Amino acid sequence: MIDAPLVARAEAAAQLIRPHAEAIERQRRLPAEAVAALVDAGIFKLLVPQRFGGAETSVATLAAVLEAIARADGSAGWCAMIGATSGLMSAFLPEATAREVFSPPDVITGGVFAPLGRATREQAGYRVRGRWPFCSGCQHAGWLMGGVLVDTGDPARPELRSLLFQRDELEIHDTWDTSGLRGTGSHDISVDELVVAHARSFSLLAAPTIDAPLYRQPFFGTLAAGVAAVSLGIARNALDALLALAAHKQPGGARKTIAHRELVQLHVARGEAELLAARAGLHAAITLAADEVSALGHAGLRTRALLRAAACHAASASASVVDHAYEAGGATSIYSGSPLQRCFRDVHVATQHIMVGPTSAILAGRVLLGVDGDTSSL
Repeated sequence: MIDAPLVARAEAAAQLIRPHAEAIERQRRLPAEAVAALVDAGIFKLLVPQRFGGAETSVATLAAVLEAIARADGSAGWCAMIGATSGLMSAFLPEATAREVFSPPDVITGGVFAPLGRATREQAGYRVRGRWPFCSGCQHAGWLMGGVLVDTGDPARPELRSLLFQRDELEIHDTWDTSGLRGTGSHDISVDELVVAHARSFSLLAAPTIDAPLYRQPFFGTLAAGVAAVSLGIARNALDALLALAAHKQPGGARKTIAHRELVQLHVARGEAELLAARAGLHAAITLAADEVSALGHAGLRTRALLRAAACHAASASASVVDHAYEAGGATSIYSGSPLQRCFRDVHVATQHIMVGPTSAILAGRVLLGVDGDTSSL
């Protein structure tokens, strides 16, 4: 079920963020006012256990919240998604560490799961070095995760773990100069020969330390659903922009607005229908996984595949919706002052995320066809 009060808080935060959209794009990060709006609404603690002051809400609520924020600003929605989903770390860390990190009401976390670091185990902890790209929101997060391969003595079988760093323990490299989602500040982060305490290490592939329905949901499926929800919000923003434009745009020599053009009407009808169907499909898959976890204690492989397939479809369908709106907007869409060009750039960056990209859709298809393969990332 969707928690309506949490969604209402997100919608209120979105209204506070919307006026900062230009600054978000220009500064390539969220300004303090936008971050504060997300913190005050509790967005970054949506998936944190109640025992640490979090909402411990449902994946369905998460998706609805992220869509509402991304409707106001794609980059803000993306940073909200990263901060909220990384809150799941709290259910995999040792409880004392999780309480220390996640209890503050203003905590913001983030990081990169990909095991791009290398570590060796020592008595004091893990000695790690590595560099991780695409670390969204790293400039406003206080704690950041990095995936590492731990030397086990057998080069063919390193141990995959995640380590948690404080922001002042790592270096941020200004690398995020992109076509879209420019305001996410998804720079590279790195550490060099840093020793991280054992208590700040965990495995997202292991059983959670907190046994609750939320933490038995498919971890990567939840992340994919979050990416898809941001894409849906961007698509909704594009359709809103087109509807507003169509109501007043009257090309030279025309007696009526473009709302009276059949091609525009077709784009709007197709866009609205695609968005409606994509959202319904995503939420149906989320509900299926939640129901299965409730009944069986876990989501089965087919259900996990369907969730990923629905997330991939929602992301690609959102890009199609934005394309409809962009084309219908005509020459107006190409100007920097038009929200349509920003939505176009943002959504086509979102679809490149590995959780909703073609390789993920192919993995889901392999499972649904009964073809063997590595399904650990489902």
